[in-house]
Amino acid sequence: MLSVIQLNRNIRSLRRYRQIIRVLFKYGFDHALELMGLSQFVARGRKLFRRPASELALLSPAERMRLALEELGPTFVKLGQILSTRPDVVPRSFILEFSKLQDQVPSFPFEAVEEQIRKHLGREPSECYSFIDPEPLAAASIAQVHRARLVSGEEVVIKVRRPGVVGKVETDIDAVMGLAILAERHIPGSDIYDPVGLVKEFARTIRREMDFSREAHTIGKFAENFAGDQTLHFPTVHWDQTAKGILTMEHIDGIKVSDTAALDAAGLDRRLIARRGADAFLKMVLTHGFFHGDPHPGNVLILPDNVICLLDYGMVGRLDAQLQRYLTDILLAIVQRDVDEVISILLYSGDITDTLDTRALRRDLSGLIDSYYEVPLQEIEVGRMLLEFLEVITTYHIRFQPDLMLLAKSLVAIEGMGRELDPAFDMVEHLRPFMKKAMRDRYSPEQLVREMGSHVLSYVTLFRNLPRDLKELLNRINRNKFKIDLEHRGLDKALRDFDKSINRLSFSLIIAALIIGSSIVMQTDKGPKIFEFPLFAFMGYTIAGFIGLWWVFAIIRSGRL
Repeated sequence: MLSVIQLNRNIRSLRRYRQIIRVLFKYGFDHALELMGLSQFVARGRKLFRRPASELALLSPAERMRLALEELGPTFVKLGQILSTRPDVVPRSFILEFSKLQDQVPSFPFEAVEEQIRKHLGREPSECYSFIDPEPLAAASIAQVHRARLVSGEEVVIKVRRPGVVGKVETDIDAVMGLAILAERHIPGSDIYDPVGLVKEFARTIRREMDFSREAHTIGKFAENFAGDQTLHFPTVHWDQTAKGILTMEHIDGIKVSDTAALDAAGLDRRLIARRGADAFLKMVLTHGFFHGDPHPGNVLILPDNVICLLDYGMVGRLDAQLQRYLTDILLAIVQRDVDEVISILLYSGDITDTLDTRALRRDLSGLIDSYYEVPLQEIEVGRMLLEFLEVITTYHIRFQPDLMLLAKSLVAIEGMGRELDPAFDMVEHLRPFMKKAMRDRYSPEQLVREMGSHVLSYVTLFRNLPRDLKELLNRINRNKFKIDLEHRGLDKALRDFDKSINRLSFSLIIAALIIGSSIVMQTDKGPKIFEFPLFAFMGYTIAGFIGLWWVFAIIRSGRL
């Protein structure tokens, strides 16, 4: 049974793979397909699609790729949205276009909502909810949200996963992984961008987003991190009505943070809200290392007493202790306008290779820092500054953790909301105490002792394993089992082209031999005849003509004369 399911999945993946190739060809990316060794599909596409060149000539490559992703459907829209946070992989023009991708799909019928509840909760909807509003509050590619009321009387919202979305996403992941493998194998220099790693990262992200029980645990983690903090409120999760495909949580009745008129009418303190929001977010980043990854105004509600409530926990970012330290050092060096310290941090972190032009990097970073030289600290936008820093280092193919870009974009959103609420909002002022605390903690006696103990333990482990590792290495050499694997990239295409050349040469020799042999037979004037010509000579000329015409047609169809 399992093999039949796997076979069906492979068939669906192959069908989807062909659809992706057709759409990419349709929007003018045939050159990229040829680089990936898909020339046969390109040749077939040139016969099937005849788009006027003027239609594509008016669009940039970034615009054409955005249209292609939208046509390919929700999974690819999600992929584009994730790539819009990766300037180390995607050029700026593509990032700007991918930022326009909208996750807009029609809602699915209410009957399907009820069926999903039965499937995931194992009960009838009436056993869980006394009321469900048939009209969704919102609909997206993965789920849609409905107002509801529990049997016990609590007002809630339920997030219901779209029927069949898991199978469709898995099929798309398989197809995209196939293209990524081809890109790594055939496109020189693509290993810098790690296409397979990118697809794996995307697969982890979207699978996590489709599992609503993970989102429920995320809400619980945030609530635990801010336990006792009366300035924030996190929706209560109703676990009896929550599963992988259903999330039931408290309905929050608040005012959108962007509705400043309503905030003023309710007597709420906008300046206080801005301060609380900034402090809460910086605490998430620099204290907990776990932050909300999509804090746009639609996901922030204000409750009575200036309490802030965040919604939609499908996208979160994580910073481990090392990345928190890296971020603190970089921000401090940039704010202090110390280019040498920035270069030193990049060198120490191992992000700079020996082949990098550090002089050019120093020049560009100096230009970035000089642009903030005359700007008062209270006017510096930390998120925008971090974004510009990441954009500079990506031009030198310096890799960084994707969560840093997510953090930069989240900071931009937080600062934007802060300045909308309070024109005198100063993120640097809020950032300063957190950075001072981070520096104090870093050089505290307890931390130094802890780090020293960790280093000593690492060296003890190294020396303890060293004799065993050396013995294993020598044994392998003695048994002739010591091997060095070399991987040649880009040779497959050269070998295929060489095979094609040999085949063409072989056919040419066959045609020449038939013509010469038939000419010799023609001179003998012996044997059976047809139309007064020797039969064998006539047959030789005819076969040579057919082969020659077929071969010329094949060459023209391949597009390579």
